[in-house]
Amino acid sequence: MGSRRKRERQQDLWIATSEVVRTPGNVFYDRLNGILDANKFDQRVEYVCRKFYKSQYGRPSIAPGVYFRALLIGYFEGLESERGIAWRTADSLSLRKFLGYDLNEETPDHSTISRTRRLYWLETHKAVFRWVVKVLVEGGLISGQTVSIDGTTLEANAALKSIVRRDNGQSYDEYLKGLAQAAGIENPTREQLARLDRKRKKKGSNQDWTSPSDPDARITKMKDGRTHLAHKAEHAVDLSSGALLTVTLQPADSGDTTTIHATLAEAQSTAYDIDEQGIEELVADKGYHSGEVLKQLHGQDVRSYIAEPERGRRNWQGKGKAVEQKRVYENRRRVRGTRSKRMQKLRSELTERTFAHMYETGAMRRVHLRGQGNILKRLLVHGAAFNLSLLLRKSFGVGKPRQLQGRSISLFWHFWSLFRRPRTVPRAIRRLYSTLRRKVDLNFAFSALSRPSAAA
Repeated sequence: MGSRRKRERQQDLWIATSEVVRTPGNVFYDRLNGILDANKFDQRVEYVCRKFYKSQYGRPSIAPGVYFRALLIGYFEGLESERGIAWRTADSLSLRKFLGYDLNEETPDHSTISRTRRLYWLETHKAVFRWVVKVLVEGGLISGQTVSIDGTTLEANAALKSIVRRDNGQSYDEYLKGLAQAAGIENPTREQLARLDRKRKKKGSNQDWTSPSDPDARITKMKDGRTHLAHKAEHAVDLSSGALLTVTLQPADSGDTTTIHATLAEAQSTAYDIDEQGIEELVADKGYHSGEVLKQLHGQDVRSYIAEPERGRRNWQGKGKAVEQKRVYENRRRVRGTRSKRMQKLRSELTERTFAHMYETGAMRRVHLRGQGNILKRLLVHGAAFNLSLLLRKSFGVGKPRQLQGRSISLFWHFWSLFRRPRTVPRAIRRLYSTLRRKVDLNFAFSALSRPSAAA
C-alpha cells in the first residue's frame, strides 16, 4: 500500500518526454475540437480578428481561437468569472489539450482573457455567433421561419446600496438623513432611517437613481421577488430545433413591448442569411401583447401568436383604433387555434431551456462584468456554445461534458436490470454472467463503467 507522505528522495531535475504520463483526454472536448477543426474555426476567427494584431511589441497575446475556446469552457464547465476559467484551464490537462497548450507552456491568465475581450469589438463576437448559426444551418438544424421571443433578468455586478442621485450624486444614506432631518430628527439612528425608508413609496426610481460602478444597470424586481440592479437578456429561439437566433441585452426597466423590436430586428437579420423569406411566425407570451406591436408585426409580414392578457372589454373608439382592433382580433383568432397551443407549448419548453443552460448551469445568472457591451460579448459566446451543444447532441448524443457521467451510470443500471430478468437474456450470456459474478467484484465493475472513456 502506498503512502501519501512526502518522499525523502531527491526529485529528478530532468524528465524525458517519453516518461511523462499522458492523459486519455476528454471525449467531449475532442469531439468539439473535431467540429471546430472541420469547419476551419481557427482560420475564420483569425481572419476576423486580424486587425487587432498589428504591433510586434508589448505583452504576448493569445490567438483568437484560444480566446473563444476559453469562453466556451466557461459555458460548458459552468464558470462564471474569467478568473475561474483561467484557473481551470491551468489545472486541467484535458482543457490544456483543448486549448492546444503543452505541459511546458503557460495557459492564459485572467488578465489576458479580460484584455482580449475588451480589445475585440462587439461586432467581432456577433460575427462568431453568426458563424456558429451558419454551421447549424449547414447541419440542417435551423429553419428560421417560426421564432419565439422571451426575456429574463440578470443580476448586475453592482450593489444596490451604492446607488447615487442622478442630479447631485448624493448617496442613499445621505439622502435618507436629509429626509430625517427635514422630518425633525436631528441625529437619526440606523433603525430610525430604516423605519423612515419603509414608509416611503416609489423609493427606487431609475429616473432618480443610478449606479456609479455600472451605469447601464437598472433597479428592478427579480423573478424571485428580490430587488436588485439588473440587466435584461432577451432571446430569439428557432422553434424547429431550439437553436438561438440572437441574444440581445436591454435595460432591465424596459417593458417587453419596447424591447421586442430590437430583438426581432436582430433575429430577422440572422434569418435572412438562412432563408430569403426571413421570419414568418412569432410566438411570445402575454407580456409582449399590445396593439402597436401587433400592427408593426403585420407591417413586417410576420404572423403573431402572442397570448392576450385578461384586460376586460376594451374601447375601440378613436383615431387609428379600427386598424389596431383588427390586428388584435386576428391575433386572438390565431391564438385560440390548435397550432398556436402547440407552438406555445414549444415556446415554454425550448425558450426556457436556453435560459436554464446559459444562466443556471452556465453560471451567468449573476454577471461578473460591467457595461452592456462587455456583458453582451460574453452572452454571445455563451449562445454560440449553446448552439454548438445542439450540434454535439445530434452527432455525439451528449451536449455537455457532465452528461457523460450520467450516461455511464444509466448504462450500468440498464445492464443490471437486464440481468435481473433471466428470461430476457440468452442462456450463454446468463452462464457467462454467473461465472463473472463469482470472480469479479461488482464494485470494480461499477467504477470501470463510471469512467468517461468507458462511456464513450
